[in-house]
Amino acid sequence: MICQLNHYGVVLRKPTSAHTLSFTPLRIRYFHCCRPANYLKLESSIPGRRVSRVVRTEAQDVLFDYLHCTRSFHLTDAEHMSKNSPHFLQKLLSKVENEQDVARSLSKFLRYNPINEFEPFFESLGLAPSEISALLPRNLMFLSDDCVMIENYHVLCDYGIARSSIGRMYKEVQAIFRYELGLLGSKVRAYEGLGLSRSTVIKLVSCCPWLLVGGVNSQFVMVLKRVKGLGFESDWIGGYLSGKSSYNWKRMHDTIDFLEKVGYSEEQMVSLFKTNPELLFEGSGKKFYAVGFLFEIGMKVEDIVSIVSSHVQLLCSCSLKGPRTVLRSLKVGREGLCQIIKEDPSELLSLASKSKINSMEHVTCQSPSKHLEKTTFLLRLGYVENSDEMFKALKLFRGRGDQLQERFDCLVQAGLDCNVVSNMIKQAPSVLNQTKYVIEKKIDCLRNCLGYPLQSVVAFPSYLCYDIERINLRFSMYVWLRDKGAAKSNLSLSTILACSDARFVKYFVDVHPEGPAQWERLRKSLP
Repeated sequence: MICQLNHYGVVLRKPTSAHTLSFTPLRIRYFHCCRPANYLKLESSIPGRRVSRVVRTEAQDVLFDYLHCTRSFHLTDAEHMSKNSPHFLQKLLSKVENEQDVARSLSKFLRYNPINEFEPFFESLGLAPSEISALLPRNLMFLSDDCVMIENYHVLCDYGIARSSIGRMYKEVQAIFRYELGLLGSKVRAYEGLGLSRSTVIKLVSCCPWLLVGGVNSQFVMVLKRVKGLGFESDWIGGYLSGKSSYNWKRMHDTIDFLEKVGYSEEQMVSLFKTNPELLFEGSGKKFYAVGFLFEIGMKVEDIVSIVSSHVQLLCSCSLKGPRTVLRSLKVGREGLCQIIKEDPSELLSLASKSKINSMEHVTCQSPSKHLEKTTFLLRLGYVENSDEMFKALKLFRGRGDQLQERFDCLVQAGLDCNVVSNMIKQAPSVLNQTKYVIEKKIDCLRNCLGYPLQSVVAFPSYLCYDIERINLRFSMYVWLRDKGAAKSNLSLSTILACSDARFVKYFVDVHPEGPAQWERLRKSLP
C-alpha cells in the first residue's frame, strides 16, 4: 500500500494491485462531488465484519457499473444509489467470499443474480433498512417497472429537493408519487405563486409533503396571510422550517388568533415573533396551550388575559405538570394556587414545570415593549435581526435594554473603545449580566489592587465574570509567590483565573515549600 497525507492531515491509502480503479474524467467528477456523509461510516454503522476502504470503494464501483451500464440508469441516479446504500452494499459483500478479488467476484454475482433495485433506491433516499421492507412493492424488482414513481421522483430532484429528503416524503405521502405526468410539478410551483421563493418551497414541501395533496393548502395560506399582514416577508416562514419537524398550520393560525383575542396588538405580536419565533414554529404553537393549565385551576378569564398579555413567553417556556399533580404536591386548593400565580406569575414555572431546570434562567419574562428595548440594544451591538445569533443573545443577556446599555457604557467610560467593548461582550456575554456597581468594582480592583492595565481585559473579558473573592484570593497567592521568586512577573489574567482549583494549587501553591500554609492563611483571612 502507498500512504500519503491530504491537506487535512488524514492518511490516504492507494491500492497498488492490478485492481486499481480506472475512472473516466466524468466519473472522477461525480465520484468526488457526490460522496455522501455516510460514505465513511460503513464499518461503524453495520454490524459484522469490517470492510476496508479499498474493498468498499471497489464494491461501490461495481454497483455503479451494474446500475449505469447494465441497467441503463442515469449516471447521477446510479452514482447516488451506489454511494448512499451502505447496508445494501454490505449485504452484497456478504455474498462474496474472495476478498482479494472483490470487483471480479461481485461483478460475476450480479451478472447471474439481479437485485431488487428498490432496496438500494429507498436506502439512498434516507430511509432506514427497518423502514424499507414495508415499502417494497409486491411482484416488482426493477425500478423501470414503476415508471410513474420514477418520473415523479425526478420531478422533485429537478426542482431542487435533496434526494435524502425524498425518502421521508415517500414514506409519509406515497400518493404524490402516483401523479400523472406534469401534475406534481404544477402543484409544487403553485406555492411559488403565493410569493414564496424556490428555496422556501423546497423546505416547505420537504417537511410537509401532504401540502402537495389536493390544491394549495388553505390552512397554510391563512398562516401566510397573517404573518404577511404583520409585516413579515413571505419567506420569513422558510427561515424557521426544519426538515426534521412537521407543522400543524391550523394550530399556528389558531395561536395567532388566540394572541389577538387576549389583547395582543400587531406591534406586540411582531416583537414577540421576531424575538421568539420558536414559540410559533416549535410544536406549531402548541406551547401556547399551557394557558389551559390556568383555566383548569379555575382562574378567572380576566386574570388569565392579564397574565397572558404580559407573560406569554413565561407560559410558553416549558411543559407543565397536570393541575392535580401540582395541587397535591403543594397541598393547597385551587383558589390558593390561583392567588399565588396572580401575585407572581413566575411562580408558575417553579411550581408546575416538568423540567428540573429553572426556565426563568432561559426566558425573559418582560413585556413585549421591554423585549423591543433589549432587541434594539443588541442591534446596536452588531447582532443581525432575526438571526440565530440574535435569538441566542436574547436568552444569554439578562436585564432590560436600558440596564444593558448602562453596563455597556460603564466599560466605555472606564476608557475602552466602543467597538472593543462590543467584541468583548460577544466573547463573554455574562459581563453584562452583572450590575454597573459590580463591573466598576472589578475594574477598580484590576487597576488599583492588582496593578494590571485596563487593556488586559480586552484579551480576557471573562475576568469581569469571576467572583471578586476568587480574584482576590488567587492574585494574593500569586503576588506572594512572585515576591518569593517562585513565579514569573506579569502573568496573564487568564493564566491565574481560568484554571481549575486543582491545577491552581498544583502550579501556584505546591511549587513552594511554604505555599500550602500561605494558601490556608489567605483563605481564612479573605472575606
